[in-house]
Amino acid sequence: MMSKNTICLWYDGAALEAATFYATTFPDSRVGATHRAPGDYPAGRQGDVLMVEFTVMGIPCLGMNGGPGMPHNESFSFQVATDDQAETDRLWNAIIDHGGQASACGWCKDQWGLSWQITPRALMAAVADPDPAVAKRAFEAMMTMTKIDIAAIEAARRG
Repeated sequence: MMSKNTICLWYDGAALEAATFYATTFPDSRVGATHRAPGDYPAGRQGDVLMVEFTVMGIPCLGMNGGPGMPHNESFSFQVATDDQAETDRLWNAIIDHGGQASACGWCKDQWGLSWQITPRALMAAVADPDPAVAKRAFEAMMTMTKIDIAAIEAARRG
């Protein structure tokens, strides 16, 4: 049964592959039902995988194989709060090493073009520090990074 509010993500024939990758990479994630097209449609044929129900870190999603007409862009992303450098590295590397692309300030894209923010909780605490000078130093350090380096953020926070 579908959730009342579900994130629908458009894929060009790779919804099941993407859902499977997310389920094996992120905690509290799984692949649910797979729905096949009852007839031919512009991006596929009867019997092709049309939709995949899946969960990413507890968030219900629907992957739709709608074709190339709606590529992902940075206006939508999953922000993943990590607890330490090992978790940050594991998730970042899983995305990058599986055909993804690194970007700036903890952002990366998976091989299907979906954006992810791999964001250590230490970074969020640092840039929200009540001391504006501390927050600024941490923010400026982050602006030089691709994958977030928690030790460097904490060093910037200390000054």
